[in-house]
Amino acid sequence: MKILIVPDSFKGSLSSIQAADAIEEGIKDLHFEIEKIPIADGGEGTVDCLISANHGTKMRDFVIDPIGRKIQTEFGILKDSKTAIIEMALASGLLLIPIRKRNPLYTTTYGTGELIRKVIERGYTKVILGLGGSATTDCGAGALQALGVKLLDENGINIKLGGLYLKDLQRVDISTLNKYKNIELTFLHDVSNKLLGVNGAANIYSQQKGASKKEVQILEDNLAHFAQIVKRDTGINITEFDGSGAAGGLAAGLSIMFNSHIVSGSDFVINATDLRTKIQNADVIIIGEGELNSQTKFGKIPYKIAEIAKEYKKIVIGIFGSTTKDTIEEYKSAFTYISTLCEKGISKEKAMQNAYSLLSGKVKEIFKELQLN
Repeated sequence: MKILIVPDSFKGSLSSIQAADAIEEGIKDLHFEIEKIPIADGGEGTVDCLISANHGTKMRDFVIDPIGRKIQTEFGILKDSKTAIIEMALASGLLLIPIRKRNPLYTTTYGTGELIRKVIERGYTKVILGLGGSATTDCGAGALQALGVKLLDENGINIKLGGLYLKDLQRVDISTLNKYKNIELTFLHDVSNKLLGVNGAANIYSQQKGASKKEVQILEDNLAHFAQIVKRDTGINITEFDGSGAAGGLAAGLSIMFNSHIVSGSDFVINATDLRTKIQNADVIIIGEGELNSQTKFGKIPYKIAEIAKEYKKIVIGIFGSTTKDTIEEYKSAFTYISTLCEKGISKEKAMQNAYSLLSGKVKEIFKELQLN
């Protein structure tokens, strides 16, 4: 029997590589043929996933994080020597800052813009930008400013960093940015939400990033104002394309200055890793991620993998950090078996602290229950 292990990260607990190792640990004594592919869909682990699939290399540089601290971050370079891979989560991600300081009114994508600028200055003409895991809802304003865009208030001064200050924008000036016209930027989105509305960046995701319910409406209004001024001054409507709400609107903002296109991070990674073929050749597919929820079906890679595996009538096991009974019911047709680490009195906090051992134990239990030996 051949087992294909394809976990995403368990956010805040395990990287996709660590999750794959934990799952393997649980079944290695059964002597199956095992293949591990740590996976990502534009969020955490995207750099590792793509450089592994394409025999690339990892490099480092310094940027500012979402609250303005200088940090060292990583990016990937592919073998073609033209393409750089950036995870915005590694420059402007939620996990970079302590919980008490998380608030998208004040967090910024400036560091992501810095990193894009630096790889372009190194001579790379193609940039793949993963959008998952953001701490921000600033419509990419900080990134635009790091790249030289002038976002001016009524006094002709650049607006402050953070979603709160989008309301101060009165004029957008991109007149000096011809140097970026030949740069190809590919956004990998992990969700397909648009920028505005009940399913938009502010309403769906900003509370997860530290905003109160009252602040959600402030951010929604500010995003709408920002988009209106951008359309007036550049002629570009940044609100309507699928994925414009990903990463707090980062792709929406950056789309005004680059030759860019946005694609499903899941589909991109599935193609880059030849995952469909690997699924065809396996008997059991084991998927994992930090949470199974109502958003999983909107482009998240565990669901995409489960759909492909179902096409080929494979056994599909999904192990998640947390979920609910209603959610398990919602997704039961996509998986042969769904399980969670948060059960039998195990809290989310305990599960996060002991994720490796719990994940190893869980997969061992499941294989015994399903009599896969």
